[in-house]
Amino acid sequence: MPPAKLKVGLVQQAVSDNDKATNWNKSAEQVAKLAAEGCECILLQELHSTLYFCQQEDTDAFDLAEPIPGPATEFFGELAEKHNIVLVTSLFEKRGSGLYHNTAVVFDRSREIAGKYRKMHIPDDPGFYEKFYFTPGDTGFTPIQTSIGKLGVLVCWDQWYPEAARLMAMAGADLLFYPTAIGWDVNDTDEERARQHGAWETIQRAHAVANSLPVIVANRTGFEPSPNPADPGIQFWGQSFITGAQGEILAKADADGETTLSVELDMSRTENVKRIWPYFRDRRIDAYDDLTKRWRD
Repeated sequence: MPPAKLKVGLVQQAVSDNDKATNWNKSAEQVAKLAAEGCECILLQELHSTLYFCQQEDTDAFDLAEPIPGPATEFFGELAEKHNIVLVTSLFEKRGSGLYHNTAVVFDRSREIAGKYRKMHIPDDPGFYEKFYFTPGDTGFTPIQTSIGKLGVLVCWDQWYPEAARLMAMAGADLLFYPTAIGWDVNDTDEERARQHGAWETIQRAHAVANSLPVIVANRTGFEPSPNPADPGIQFWGQSFITGAQGEILAKADADGETTLSVELDMSRTENVKRIWPYFRDRRIDAYDDLTKRWRD
């Protein structure tokens, strides 16, 4: 069971190179700050160890991956133990020769790995060539048990799928976490940028509403040029946020700039909201079989 009151935090970070030690230490400084503020659970953004290498297809980028356990899990496990926190991290996992995943790893107040989640939905769009690098996850939509409750950890492109959030909630998740790396093509108009960001925030707030759960979203910030001079690069739009169980925004970061957010959540509200808005009671599970089909002809 989660505590009645839970202070959660997140780190919104920019990345300028592939020096893992530098990026880890930047994250560690912000984690220490949030822990000093009383945060018991802290989320880091997607692939926070390096630049977002998926802007092009490059076999040399596989050298950035590492095993679990490995150097990254050792570093962040020590951090979780030092600050007595639950820490949600993200890394490029080398599972075996030629087999790689985009993986979130959770530590529960110790160096031991409490659980991991491998990204299930893998995008393939200009500037986001993730299918070249990542095998779809096989861990399923299973919350990770920790001392503060069950964490429903999903990753970036997963955040667009109501099925993923619902399955985490159905398995007893107390909170939903989305480590993310999303941004604009620099050629997008202001109007298009507003539409894209609005859709991104709305869908995740909707997951909070539909499942009566707090949602914590840590997104990357800053501009990262593409290794391909012909491509425009990505302006990551930041705007990390934390919602309550009805999708209400409790804290939100700016688009630009590295920052942290922290909020004390009233975890009893989840149960109270579910009693008032009993979506799980009224679901017509007898009529949903076609959801497992690719399309309805």
